[in-house]
Amino acid sequence: MSRIKSAEIKIGLEVHCQLTNLMTKLFCSCSSDYRGKDPNTHICPICMGMPGTLPVLNEKALEDATMVAIALNSNISDRMLFFRKNYFYPDMPKNFQISQYDKAGGVPFSLGGYIQIDKEKIRIRRTQIEEDPGKLSYEGTIESSPSTLVDYNRAGIALIEIVTEPDIRSPKEARLFLEKLRSILEHLGVSDGSLEGAMRCDANISLKGGRRVEIKNISSFKEVERALNFEITRQKSFIERGIIVGQETRHWDEVRRITVSLRSKEEEQDYRYFPEPDLVPVTISKDYIQKVKVKMPELPDDRMRRFIEQYDLTLQNAEILTRNKEMADFFEECVELYKNSREISNWLIGELLPYVRDKNVEIEELKVTPKHLTDMLRFIDDGTISRKMAQSVFREILSTGKMPDSIIKEKGLKKILDKQYVVEMVEKVLKENPRAVEDALTDEKAINYLMGQLMKLTKGRIDPKVAGEIMRRRLSDLTKGIS
Repeated sequence: MSRIKSAEIKIGLEVHCQLTNLMTKLFCSCSSDYRGKDPNTHICPICMGMPGTLPVLNEKALEDATMVAIALNSNISDRMLFFRKNYFYPDMPKNFQISQYDKAGGVPFSLGGYIQIDKEKIRIRRTQIEEDPGKLSYEGTIESSPSTLVDYNRAGIALIEIVTEPDIRSPKEARLFLEKLRSILEHLGVSDGSLEGAMRCDANISLKGGRRVEIKNISSFKEVERALNFEITRQKSFIERGIIVGQETRHWDEVRRITVSLRSKEEEQDYRYFPEPDLVPVTISKDYIQKVKVKMPELPDDRMRRFIEQYDLTLQNAEILTRNKEMADFFEECVELYKNSREISNWLIGELLPYVRDKNVEIEELKVTPKHLTDMLRFIDDGTISRKMAQSVFREILSTGKMPDSIIKEKGLKKILDKQYVVEMVEKVLKENPRAVEDALTDEKAINYLMGQLMKLTKGRIDPKVAGEIMRRRLSDLTKGIS
């Protein structure tokens, strides 16, 4: 993997984003709240494609798609057409999907655009509105499953499909792109990426000397990175052995963390696209676009710049906080309660974010609130606890949801301010570590070991600054005694 140059890798993503704030499906009045419901209970003749039924476009879906296209710097079509994408698969009850097409007279919702990742621009090829298929569930593995179950509750849910150009040069960059896209959609309020299945991704990847391979069934951003890393290794191995990498569709198996061949990759002509006869063309005026633009909320890049100016954050911290809307909202709620914005950002990035990643949870799932954090920071300010003790308190907050004052009382973590006690503990450490004392008398850095022993002995409950002054003064006395 390390020997593969980025110029030899081409990755393009097809991201399907559910419009989760809609009340109904894209072309019928069935409820869009299908999660957790009994299978095949949120369906009607329209979303099942019964003869004689007529689809009607959800007007709110058009408004949401307009906001997404504006945020992606795309050119919105003034006239939009829907097409039938014909394929026969159990999850598609009509045996076709109402989608859009950008060739042979087809006009998708928007063309062009980009998302900025660090200094790179990942170009958008097109954005289109389409309906979601149903959901397949396999008993066993996909290759040897004795049966496949299908739930059509999801069929007809409104999707935005965002297709990139093959500008992505590494699995990590693919993950960063998806994180940025999710942040944009969440800030717009059109999609909640934390909901299972709300954002799904197919990845197209090719290496120099091979053909394009599509990877399906990637459920999370981490899995996208893993799937692409595996596929790069697989394709590289083929190319080095002179084996042709064929164009195909592969399935990502999360359990075994490998890609598995599904079928040869379909060509566009295989779908037999033709205009949807039951839906009229949609005209999108500049006036309509402007009205939607005026109503749009603050986007992540704008919020990042505001965080730098308003809260005096570093560029790096502001960028990290605005990658996730929940994190950015949490930060601003904290600032309302406690004005040291840099201190808050450091705790969120240094302590909260690693916990979220390690536990693989969303911030809203945690028991911690802005009041938990800001109360704890005040206990540091007034000297009740040290920073080291605060780390222990914060970990306990994250796991239990208890308020910091309760944790401090229960665990006896209140900082010891008695200087005589500190003097006694310093004497104890010096007596028990004579060799380290000898080193410290000639080497300033050796004091760090003695300080570490002191903090361990007192369980971090003494002020490191006060303790350090007493330790140095006592060592200075010993030096004078020697001389």
